Amino acid sequence: MNDMSDKPQEEAKEYKIGNLDKIWFEYDSQNDILYINFGLDIEEADESFLTDDNIVIRLRNGKVIGITVFDFMRRIGQR
Repeated sequence: MNDMSDKPQEEAKEYKIGNLDKIWFEYDSQNDILYINFGLDIEEADESFLTDDNIVIRLRNGKVIGITVFDFMRRIGQR
């Protein structure tokens, strides 16, 4: 029997969006990637990570400044 209580639990983390007033999207149809950016321009991230769902979250000063969604059209059932 597999006892899950011996495995460490990962804590869910919450992040704030950098600037919802300046949100913009860009879709790369050739590679099926959706870029979601928060701010006037693409800011350099001081941290980024890849989720289990193959989505990249970019952070600067602890706030989300960008999200990259791979296989976007497939995810929404269009491919």
